[in-house]
Amino acid sequence: QDMVTKDSIPRDKMMEIIDDCSDMGVKAITFSGGGDPFYYKHLLEAVKKLSETDIEFSSLTNGAKLKGELAEVFSSNAQWLRISIDGWDDASYSEYRSIKAGEFDRLMDNMLRFSQLNGQCQLGVSYIIDKKNAAHIYEFTDRIKQTGANSIKMSPCVVSNDSLENNNYHQSIFQQVKDEIARAKSDFEDDGFEIYDSYHLLEECFDKDYHWCPYCQILPVIGADLNIYPCQDKAYNLENGLMGSIKNKSFRDFWFEDKSRFFNIDPVRDCNNHCVANEKNKLILDYLGIDKDHLGFV
Repeated sequence: QDMVTKDSIPRDKMMEIIDDCSDMGVKAITFSGGGDPFYYKHLLEAVKKLSETDIEFSSLTNGAKLKGELAEVFSSNAQWLRISIDGWDDASYSEYRSIKAGEFDRLMDNMLRFSQLNGQCQLGVSYIIDKKNAAHIYEFTDRIKQTGANSIKMSPCVVSNDSLENNNYHQSIFQQVKDEIARAKSDFEDDGFEIYDSYHLLEECFDKDYHWCPYCQILPVIGADLNIYPCQDKAYNLENGLMGSIKNKSFRDFWFEDKSRFFNIDPVRDCNNHCVANEKNKLILDYLGIDKDHLGFV
């Protein structure tokens, strides 16, 4: 189910959530969403409040509103910002996103100005690769480096929840992409700019062989609808992703009052899809499956 566009965490609820997270010892918060977090009208106040706690924070954004005081607060206090881009120039960017011409150039200018603030925040770009933009990896990487960004990550677009369909889609461009990435790494990567090659064929089987997802207790999602979901993949999925609601209770109370809700999601039944936490889950489960008397040696 898609997020309802009018859904938005009320200002007082957001401040309550931050207080709860601080009291609970939460290590980090990422702002993301079905829309761009930078359009959330209480974001500036929220990150100012977070800056006064021990919680680290970061955000995903399209970069259109990466400017002004909000950019300054993120530059000085956030850990990272990641901008997901598919187009490689103004014309392609406008076509991908069905937006007016000029937005790509404004985005590049916003990134340049953000880099010039020289804050602690690491600015990264995620380049989602498909058959249209695969031939432009080298030139696009050069353009991103010129903005002063710290990194770029190359990732495959996911066209289906069937691994064979995904792999068939990427097979015809796979070597071309690898060659472009290698060329870009050779010419552009240095101490101030990193290129992450995450472009790979997807796992052969999306089926899971474990019945508990530990990651829903490590990186859950608080939705704009005030529902709690186990992960980004399940966000706003009311059929098999809903863990509960904090509309009429605090996040702290939700978290501690009923641990059984963390076991409602059965990966064998509910997660027959590409999962970025799959390998992490398997490592955690392997660790927890070891004889408890021997955990100190692992």
